[in-house]
Amino acid sequence: MRIQLKGRGGATADEELLSRVEKKLGKVAKQVSPLAELTIELREERDDHVAEAALKLKGVTLRASERAPDMGRALNLLADDLARQVKKHRDKRRGRREAHRAAAEEQAV
Repeated sequence: MRIQLKGRGGATADEELLSRVEKKLGKVAKQVSPLAELTIELREERDDHVAEAALKLKGVTLRASERAPDMGRALNLLADDLARQVKKHRDKRRGRREAHRAAAEEQAV
């Protein structure tokens, strides 16, 4: 999975933060193709830190946005949200594939 990190409105996207993002999103990276693209935008608004992500997979884009008092917490929430969405998408695709296979076997009989 390729990761692109952007900082806006006072938030900085440095190497330390990128390594933290890679570590937190390791579970998601194992479940998606190496060709998947993840764009994370970090910004500061008044008292909160906002992390927004767009994960581009084959045929679908999953989006998540989280807000927290500190950037670490926002990234943790974002990672959990993306992991949930990827799992749901994988299960949905697997169900379609199995239904299609079952229908093909019935027609063959």
